[in-house]
Amino acid sequence: MSIDAVLGNAVRNNAEWCQAMCRTHGHPGTFGPRAWTNDRRTPLYYPDAVTLTEDADVKDVLTGIDRTTSGASVKDSFASLDLAAEGFRLLFEAQWIARPAGPSGLPVTAGWRPVRTPEELAAWALAWSGDDADDAALFRPGLLADPATTIVAGYAADGRILGGAVLSESAGVTGVTNLFATGDTDPSHIWAGALAAAPVDRPVVGYESGGDLPPALAAGFEEIGPLRVWLGA
Repeated sequence: MSIDAVLGNAVRNNAEWCQAMCRTHGHPGTFGPRAWTNDRRTPLYYPDAVTLTEDADVKDVLTGIDRTTSGASVKDSFASLDLAAEGFRLLFEAQWIARPAGPSGLPVTAGWRPVRTPEELAAWALAWSGDDADDAALFRPGLLADPATTIVAGYAADGRILGGAVLSESAGVTGVTNLFATGDTDPSHIWAGALAAAPVDRPVVGYESGGDLPPALAAGFEEIGPLRVWLGA
C-alpha cells in the first residue's frame, strides 16, 4: 500500500472514529465526498468537521457545521486550508503516523486486554482523564457495542491501569487514538501493549504532536503527512 493510500485511509479512519464518538452522544455527523461534518456541536475534543480529501475547500467544511455558537473546530487533515479569514485560529499542528502491518516485536510489560463492561470503561476513562469526571464522561457504554471499536487497557499485577488506547478498524487500517500512560509508566510500554492488541494484517495509523510524537516513532511509526486543527471564535 502506497504512502498516499495509507494517509487517505488514516484520514478516513479518524473521521469514522469521530463519527462513532458522536453517535454515542446522540448526534452523528454526515459523510460527504470531501468532508465529514456535524451540524451540532460535537463532544469536547472532537472536531465539527474533518476534511477527507486534499482538495476539500473552505465551503466543504463550513457549510455543514453550526457556526451560531462559539467553539466550532475543523480538522484540516492535509494542512491545506486557511481558515483565518473565516474567524478561526490555528489550535495545533500534528503529524499523521503509520506503522506497517506485522507483529511489532516490542516487549509487552503489562497484562493487556479489551475493556468489556461499562464498569471497566468507567475506570479506563477516569485513568485516561487523570480522574477528571467531566472528561471521563466522553466515553459512553455505547462504544462497547461498536464492532469497529476496541478499547484496550494495560493492567499492573495489582489491577491498576497503567495505560490504554482506543483501536478502531476501517478502510484496511487500524487507528490508534486516545493512547495514554498513567503515573510514571513509560509511554513506550503503552505503545508496545497497544500494538500487541492490534491486528497484524494491516497498517496501524494515527496522529501525534509535540512530546507525544517521539515515543510513537520509537515504536516503529513513521510520519506520513501534516494536519492542522482550527478553532473558531
